[in-house]
Amino acid sequence: MEDAPLSDEETRVNRLVRIGEAPRNRGELMRKLIWVVPWLVFLASPFHDLLDGDNSAAVTAAGAAGLLAFVGIYLTIVFRNMGTPFAPATVICLVAVLEALAVALSLALGSDWLGLFVYISVCCGITFPIRLAYWCVPANTAALVLVGLAVGQRDAWGLVLVVLMVGYSMSGVRQLIHTTVELRKARATVARLAANEERLRMARDLHDLLGHSLSLITLKSELAGRMLPGQPDRAAQQVADIEQVSRQALVDVREAVTGYRRARLADELAGAQVALTAAAITPRVPTEPDLTGVPEESESALAWALREAVTNVVRHSGARRCTVELLRRQTLDGPVLELSVEDDGSGGSGEGPGNGLAGLTERLAKAGGTLEAGRTKGGFRLVARVPADGPAHVGSEA
Repeated sequence: MEDAPLSDEETRVNRLVRIGEAPRNRGELMRKLIWVVPWLVFLASPFHDLLDGDNSAAVTAAGAAGLLAFVGIYLTIVFRNMGTPFAPATVICLVAVLEALAVALSLALGSDWLGLFVYISVCCGITFPIRLAYWCVPANTAALVLVGLAVGQRDAWGLVLVVLMVGYSMSGVRQLIHTTVELRKARATVARLAANEERLRMARDLHDLLGHSLSLITLKSELAGRMLPGQPDRAAQQVADIEQVSRQALVDVREAVTGYRRARLADELAGAQVALTAAAITPRVPTEPDLTGVPEESESALAWALREAVTNVVRHSGARRCTVELLRRQTLDGPVLELSVEDDGSGGSGEGPGNGLAGLTERLAKAGGTLEAGRTKGGFRLVARVPADGPAHVGSEA
């Protein structure tokens, strides 16, 4: 059985750089490299010390081997290239080895190697549990100060703040990413549950609509079959009843499907916000409209008008800003609900109205509304009006 396609939320979660976990593909490996490589700047001093030539060949070789081992262990911890996550005890042992190497190399080769303690704070922050990291980062900082004093480098105090902040920052970033991942997974789960609930509701509604009708049709069909040989008149009556019941069932199903397909203005407003933002257009959209008393037909017509208008703005306008307004107005024909969509774009749909606007005009006319659309001095404006009742306040602008 094929795997179900991933949702947008799941795709975004999978694209996150998973700190402390092995990369799953080449793209994620590159993103992790881009994230890790800038931190290698603190290796400049040890490399310069090795290449300077002030040490003997044996000391230089030992220092190079120690630095290579340090970098290898550090990258192994960061990338988790062993395939499966390390056990906590293994991580603690590896960090302890890094600490020992940093102390030994700094004491043997001088203050140029004190930058290695920064990498130990990074490892503590991204791999240790939050409580353990809060203790290990200060402990690593204390080791830095002691080693700095031992090698006679008072400037080691300048690295104290860096080591502390790097460790705690990495711990905070790790917690933030994990929280973001969990939040997005929860949102995706909520969306799936909502979809499942909607399917269950539809199934219940269809069962309620059709269960009785189909049972009645089955019963009358059996009766008609038994009556056909000797009672054709009564059988014909049963067939007529079957036709009436089936027609009513068809009407009920159509009404139910129409209800499911009816556009909702609140949903379209939220969709407009998302669509405009995704198209790099600054939106100004009403939020949480109060549609109490507004006929469903009027609401549906305005929802379709908003969808068509926003689609045109995103596809054709080239706009930078788009303003959506929802107002109630009192006219000679009674109260109306007015939807206005205005952008500052230079594009358009041609000299005359397109098929979308023509169809929209017909849809609004069926609801007793009107449509106005045309260019303004700074862009394009669409205004849709439908009959409305209820309080004067509709919604607040974001």
